Amino acid sequence: MTEPRFDTVHAVFQRAAERWPDRGALCATPMPGRDYYPDGKEFTYAQAWTRIEALREHYGAAGFGHGHRVALLLEQRPEFFFHYLALNGLGCGIVPVNPDYRHDEMLYQMEHSEADIVVSIESRVEDLYRVAAKRGKPLPVVPFESFPRDLPRPGPAPHDRPPGPQSETSLLYTSGTTGRPKGCILSNEFYVQAGRWYLSMGGRLSFAAAERILNPLPFFHVNAQAVCATALFLSGGCLIAPDRFHPSRWWRDVVATNATAMHYLGVVPPLLMNQPVTPEETQHKLRFGTGAGVEPELHRPFEERFGFPLVEVWGMTETGRVFADCHEPRRIDSRAFGKPLAQLQARVVDDDDNDVGNGREGELLVRHSAETPRKWFFSGYLKNQEETEKSWHNGWFHTGDTVRQEDDGMMYFVDRKKNIIRRSGENIAAAEIEACLQAHAQVAQVAVLPVPDEIREEEVLACIVPMPGTPTDAGQARTLFDWCFERQSYYKAPGWLLFVQSLPTTGTQKIQKAQIFSTDEDPREQPQINDFRSLKKRHR
Repeated sequence: MTEPRFDTVHAVFQRAAERWPDRGALCATPMPGRDYYPDGKEFTYAQAWTRIEALREHYGAAGFGHGHRVALLLEQRPEFFFHYLALNGLGCGIVPVNPDYRHDEMLYQMEHSEADIVVSIESRVEDLYRVAAKRGKPLPVVPFESFPRDLPRPGPAPHDRPPGPQSETSLLYTSGTTGRPKGCILSNEFYVQAGRWYLSMGGRLSFAAAERILNPLPFFHVNAQAVCATALFLSGGCLIAPDRFHPSRWWRDVVATNATAMHYLGVVPPLLMNQPVTPEETQHKLRFGTGAGVEPELHRPFEERFGFPLVEVWGMTETGRVFADCHEPRRIDSRAFGKPLAQLQARVVDDDDNDVGNGREGELLVRHSAETPRKWFFSGYLKNQEETEKSWHNGWFHTGDTVRQEDDGMMYFVDRKKNIIRRSGENIAAAEIEACLQAHAQVAQVAVLPVPDEIREEEVLACIVPMPGTPTDAGQARTLFDWCFERQSYYKAPGWLLFVQSLPTTGTQKIQKAQIFSTDEDPREQPQINDFRSLKKRHR
């Protein structure tokens, strides 16, 4: 049977609303005390479509059209999707904003994206006014609660043709090694193919009719907003979203929302395993969990306790599509994540792009095919053609991940080649934190690197050479922690901070991070290290 053609994600949702009007489409889990839907709320496809079309009329009447960009700071509310899909129907791209961003981070994103307006929850409007005052180009700030009053008119739409498969759907910011996040341009075709790919995985990832997936990942990431949601819209399923992951409420939410599947990050399984036994953990209807980063030692015990498989996958914002260890026999005692597939080919290479051979570690490269290597991948990095082409060197996308492939084709994750710290599912560029600390007048040199964390996979460690005469006591360490904490998202601040006399460098003064500590040395056990992990809490 030929799959229907969809030029936009808006058209995907329209078809779903026509075919399955009474099925649930978007669901917010209950959360007492939350400022939106504390008792939970579910919208059917018909109800959601009514709201989407009303918003599309408002935006259209104000002059928004093909090629405009609208930033959305709407947390995990169902209304995020109402605005996103309304704008998609007009050909507007969205720029999702991380609610934990601070002033400098939002200013960079708003300047770089050149968003035409930003629609925000009331609690962040004043912060965005301050961002708008600093941005060179005007940035109208529209309070979400009062929408559509005073909706400003943008300039002329960049394109006069209808939106299509290659039109920009979103601009997602993904951490890189240069210190500032890169704006990853994703098209309608990217979204639709990512959703179809997820639906086609089979094995333990076989979708049932009206699947209901509880996904705690944020809407400013590709997983929940693009891959998972589009797959559900294509198949008439329901996306269930908590405001964030709450271990103590998880099984109650699973049962209360009739979830049939879940997504997870590596931090989720250990936190759930540490929870006391509850009746709900065996009363659920979950058929599978999808995610990445579960520790092999926990994988089998988790499945035995809770009664459903955790399917490990690999993917990136740039790829949309994933590899998955979803066919039996699964390799749950390892870091296996699947085999190369038709239309998502893979190689494992050395630094010169030469195949390393089976059983050896190297960088993972991926592509669609030799004829069309970039098909269904991201469209490029905004204002950074050089980095786009570098990532596609020799016709393969360079992932920056170190993996190993065995004789049967199965691939195993080893580590990240990029200078990235992965904390509770957040990719943190070490260079971004280094730049923040280096701006402090009392810091001479700084190196930021990951250290293991039993709960969050990795934590941020900052090694600092102070300026001459600067104290190196706990009070000064707290001053530098506060410096980062006030300027960046809470999760980026150093969980560990260590003053050092010097840092090893090359002849060109490039810091050699691998030589700061010996291979058998745990930096966390340094006698003078400062532990700030308990202070890393969301900004209020």
